[in-house]
This record gives sequence, structure tokens and C-alpha cells, in this order.
Amino acid sequence: MVMNDGNPPGAPRKSYAAVTALAALAAVVGFAAVYGTLGQPDNNGMTQTGAAPAENAEAASRRQAPGLPAFVFKKTPEPLGEVNFTDETGTARTLKDFHGKTILLNLWATWCAPCRHEMPSLDRLQAELGSDKFEVVALAVDRTGAEAARKFLNDIGVKALKLYADPTTRSGSALKAVGMPTTILIDAEGREIGRLPGPAEWDSEAAKSLIKEALGASGPDAGAPSTTQ
Repeated sequence: MVMNDGNPPGAPRKSYAAVTALAALAAVVGFAAVYGTLGQPDNNGMTQTGAAPAENAEAASRRQAPGLPAFVFKKTPEPLGEVNFTDETGTARTLKDFHGKTILLNLWATWCAPCRHEMPSLDRLQAELGSDKFEVVALAVDRTGAEAARKFLNDIGVKALKLYADPTTRSGSALKAVGMPTTILIDAEGREIGRLPGPAEWDSEAAKSLIKEALGASGPDAGAPSTTQ
């Protein structure tokens, strides 16, 4: 008796090698899909990131920040989208609350390993240059909320940074961030000067020079901490 192999009468039989190859390919594709899904936290599609390819290409045609080649300047400062979040007391805040102050807005999350690495440098930058004219605004774009964000900051010894949190994660989309961390330099009028996707040493001389340039610094005392925070 001839066994039915599933092929219509007269149709060529599929070779064992071909079937095996197709099965192997399907397994690889399936693994890649699972890995990609598991590798991305459930935070509005945000991922840990290095520099975005599109922004790198854009940066190539613009001036560079000495020592911070990944920083992408806008041709002219641009208005930003509406962003809503809360401070540590639960008070509703927006970027408009910082009008008149140059800010370095850092979007981060508790699940982001590069964020953990760069956060101490942001804390040191705030301790050194924070004033009534400048603030590092570290915004946790994370569904785990303010309590988890505070634990994260405490665990790594952050002292100078204030806690800001957006558990809705909508600010990431509003600011067109491609992943975490993303840091945006914003002028006193609330416009984006430029941004750096990915981590950086924000207390480096290159970073401090960038901040002082944004502040219009020209003297040795520029950017010095104010006695009134």
C-alpha cells in the first residue's frame, strides 16, 4: 500500500532537505520576532538606544558640538510639543513652567541600562551648574511611576536632581524621542536647541561648554550656581 504524503496525485514530492531548510528558517524568524519583542519594554515602544541613524545623517550636514559629536543641533531653535508630567509632590508640571530658564531635559526609564550609567554625570552637572538660569530636568518616562523612579535615583546615589515623572509615557512621543536615553537642550524661550540620542558624560568639559554656550556664557563665572534655587 502506498502512503499518502499529503501531495496531490501527480504532484512532485517535497524533498526532505527542502522541508528541513524551510523549518529551520521559520525557527530563526520566530526567534528573532520573540527576541525583538522581549527586548523592548512595554513603554510606548521606547527602547534603549544609541544615536538614531536619521539624526546622525542630519548631524553630518550641521555644525558639531566639540567633544559631543552625537549632539544634533537644530538649524534654528524649534518649538517643542506639549509635555505633561508631575514633580515629586505629584503636582502637574509642563515645560512651560521652566520658561526663562535654559534646561537640559533628559528622558530616561528605570529599565534603561545606559540611563543608569549616565545619570550620575547629570547629577554632577546639576550640582555644578544648576541655578535660577539652568536646570537638568531628568524626566522618568516610565509606567512604573514616581515611586520606582525615586528608588532608582536613590539606588545610584543621586542628590542634586529633582524627580519628575511621566507614567503615561506620552512625553516620549510628543518630543519625538527614538529611545532611551534622549537628552534635549532647551533655551529660555522653551525651544529646542538640539538633542543627543543615547548616553553621554554630561559633566565633561565638552558638555559644560555646550551648556554655557546656550546660556550665553562668556566669563569665568558664567553658569555658576545661584544662591536661590
